[in-house]
Amino acid sequence: MYIIELNKGGVMSQKTRLLNWLIEYGEIDPLTAWQQLGIYRLGARIHDLKRDGYRIETDKLKIKNRWNESCTVANYKINLGAI
Repeated sequence: MYIIELNKGGVMSQKTRLLNWLIEYGEIDPLTAWQQLGIYRLGARIHDLKRDGYRIETDKLKIKNRWNESCTVANYKINLGAI
């Protein structure tokens, strides 16, 4: 199931691209959002989806950056039973 919703310019919005990704893959992190969807402010788009009634959970992932420093990033998962 995909959501096809185009804006006035005939382009799919970031929110719609993100929702389609979550429906297909179930989860996303900021780097994937940037590389695959062109979404830099993932948290803002997640907020938009939550405001629209989608149930999205946030997990914190501990990772190492390129300098081997510990970092925490968000990983978002959609509850498909709530759609």
